[in-house]
Amino acid sequence: MSDTSAPIPQHIAIIMDGNGRWAKSKGLPRFLGHERGLASVRKVVKRCRERGVQALTLFAFSTENWRRPAEEVSKLMDIFGWALVREVAKLHENNVQLRVIGELHRFSQDIQQKIVEAQAKTAQNDGLVLTIAANYGGRWDMIQAVQAWSKANPDCSVMSLDELALTPYLCLSDVPEPDLLIRTGGEQRISNFMLWQLAYAEFYFTDVLWPNFDADQLDVAIADFARRQRRFGMTGDQIVQGNSIA
Repeated sequence: MSDTSAPIPQHIAIIMDGNGRWAKSKGLPRFLGHERGLASVRKVVKRCRERGVQALTLFAFSTENWRRPAEEVSKLMDIFGWALVREVAKLHENNVQLRVIGELHRFSQDIQQKIVEAQAKTAQNDGLVLTIAANYGGRWDMIQAVQAWSKANPDCSVMSLDELALTPYLCLSDVPEPDLLIRTGGEQRISNFMLWQLAYAEFYFTDVLWPNFDADQLDVAIADFARRQRRFGMTGDQIVQGNSIA
């Protein structure tokens, strides 16, 4: 059972790893692991809404994932397109705002249109912000942000660029930066995911494969987060003193 008094991360980011290995362990094609992973997405979205999380960002497909076997990539695209149609009505019903970030131009025109329609349908919802990072890379995000800043400020020297000026051009600049990063599947790296935004996130790694990750597993991760002391460059004593004053 979750501790309702524990601190809740405003923004949770998840690298959903282990779908293929889950399928392989059962003698199934890898794409069936990705299909099964959708059930975990539904469970985690529901629990985030229940726990009062403001934003949830899921790493669905990286810029490097195009290197996977063509058949697997094709199946992933089919699942993505299907989910954009089938899941959006439920998200809208539950006041969830859906966003998709990444180099979207590389997807088929059909998928791009479905992304536009799904985002438009949920744009006015003011509950959980659910972001799907698809064909996304943290390095790309920073490069496109610099390019966008330069285009918006043609008369400014790059020497005048600082963190405050660049931040509005990064993906998801209008939501809190992630407090908690979860990676399933046993790996302990961030794989080019939200490199800028994760600067002060707490990391939680679990051996649980994504298709087996559920609401209870999310509660465990949040409980682990609640035990952390977040210092943001300060000392532990400073944090304690500040809390006592508050």
